[in-house]
Amino acid sequence: MKVLVLGLGLQGKAVVQDLVKNDQVSEIVVADMDDAVVKAHLAGKGYSKCRAARLDASQAAECLDLMRAVAPQVTICMLPPDFNHPIAQAALAAGCHFVSSSYTGRVSELDAEAREKEIIVLPEMGMDPGIDLVLARLAVDELDEVHGLYSYGAGLPEPACADDNPLHYKITWTFDGVLKAYKRPARMLKDGREIAIPGEAIFQEKHGHTVTFPGLGPLEAYPNGDAIHYIEAFDLGAHIRDMGRFALRYPGHRKFWSVMAQMGFFDDRPVDVDGHPVSPRRFLVNHLAPQLQFADDERDMVVLRVTAWGRKDGRTQRVTYDLIDYRDLATGLFAMNRTVGYTASIGAQMILDGRITRPGVLSPTRDVPPGDLVEALTSRGMKLDHRTEEIESA
Repeated sequence: MKVLVLGLGLQGKAVVQDLVKNDQVSEIVVADMDDAVVKAHLAGKGYSKCRAARLDASQAAECLDLMRAVAPQVTICMLPPDFNHPIAQAALAAGCHFVSSSYTGRVSELDAEAREKEIIVLPEMGMDPGIDLVLARLAVDELDEVHGLYSYGAGLPEPACADDNPLHYKITWTFDGVLKAYKRPARMLKDGREIAIPGEAIFQEKHGHTVTFPGLGPLEAYPNGDAIHYIEAFDLGAHIRDMGRFALRYPGHRKFWSVMAQMGFFDDRPVDVDGHPVSPRRFLVNHLAPQLQFADDERDMVVLRVTAWGRKDGRTQRVTYDLIDYRDLATGLFAMNRTVGYTASIGAQMILDGRITRPGVLSPTRDVPPGDLVEALTSRGMKLDHRTEEIESA
């Protein structure tokens, strides 16, 4: 069986590293704009069943031609989110299944065509979204009646290397992507009332709270995207009162970035700097990214928590799943690379071996076997903790 991987960035390298271990995968074609870099990486790793291809993913016809030439059973897209929809369209035209770690977005429009062509389209198969959605599925299924569901995701430097810059933050994916997420609006449900939060306000103290993790102490939570969308996806019904998705950072992060948002540093509109148009956001990317890099011997960590509460057998209970992972210094892969890339790879392998079969635009909330994914992640060294407790009220 053949797999086509588009994009050999940090997460794409984790996809390839995981796929090569599957004996049922006979060939992996890795495509990127710079095929020389791809060839050097594959040769350096000794990946004998991989080969490189050059691809300008902005050219739809070029993407389709490559898919038809390779004829993969599955295409895994690890390109930036804007490529998700056109690459999925090309996969449908080429007759191959599609997996990505990006939010579904406009890909949902392809559901009818995918079902008609009996093709599986599986977006949101990463860390967040992805693992968090599957853990949420497990949590809500333990309750008879769900009153609340919160999920938290964090990519952080581990405490030992978090204090050498004032932000207590370092980069494990593109800083451009980080800053785009920092201005993404959010929606949540609180006490039965929907709350819409503009992107420039997500860091305001009134929208956040603090959670505590063993060994990490208090972490700041701030709203992360649209939680309301997932009420229907999980079929939570009339009993749900609280629904939220949050990102986590070390203390002080919210206050700093709230000021930066208010001062316009996330704006894309250029300002004149000595006769040169420069957007504030691009300035931040280029100025801060070099200062927020990990050393070769430093580790990042991914922390995920999903907590659901409600009624079970007449009692009020809270169900919590925590997942934690660390950088693998032997391979150099960050925890962020592993949790995103491995999850996308596992999704593709579930399609290849027949554990995911329903055609259409699918979702980890209902279409990925949750027990199988948890087993696959823990077999790759990720740590999972599950606990249930009775509570008086939530």
